[in-house]
Amino acid sequence: MAKNLNEDICRESVFSKVYEKYSKDVHDFLYYKYGEQLNPSDKAQEAFIKLWENCAKVTWESAKSFLFTVANNMMLNEIKHQKVVLRHRQLKPKEYTSEDPEFILRQQEFLQQYERALSKLTEDQRVAFTLNKIEGKKHSEIAELLGVTQKVVEYRIYSAFNKLKDELKGIKLK
Repeated sequence: MAKNLNEDICRESVFSKVYEKYSKDVHDFLYYKYGEQLNPSDKAQEAFIKLWENCAKVTWESAKSFLFTVANNMMLNEIKHQKVVLRHRQLKPKEYTSEDPEFILRQQEFLQQYERALSKLTEDQRVAFTLNKIEGKKHSEIAELLGVTQKVVEYRIYSAFNKLKDELKGIKLK
């Protein structure tokens, strides 16, 4: 006589038997089909959770099919999710600005003017100035790096600053 086990799968003892019978098979199926990166153990467990949530709708005969289908769909959803994550990592954010185009143009012009003024400095002045103002090094650190006294470094930075002020008239420098 065939039993109607529709209600029985909701009983813990019957569910435990289903778990013992199919848990390793579901895990192995997912592992061999998709590999270890997508956590086949977790997806197998989640499939059994879905089975428990839908135990009233699933019969004993369809439990195996339900588990494998749900587990496979979970893995496919995870793969889709990973593709979306990868696609978003590859996209570079667009550079939007709320600045006035005239401001942007002036900024670019200033940068070109600043680079020209820097190129007019002597190499010693430029090195000392950039180490101090751009890289934030102290006078004593620069002196040690360049093998000169701290007074020489101070003079180079001071003279570079004065030349830049002359070249960049109308722009306030600090």
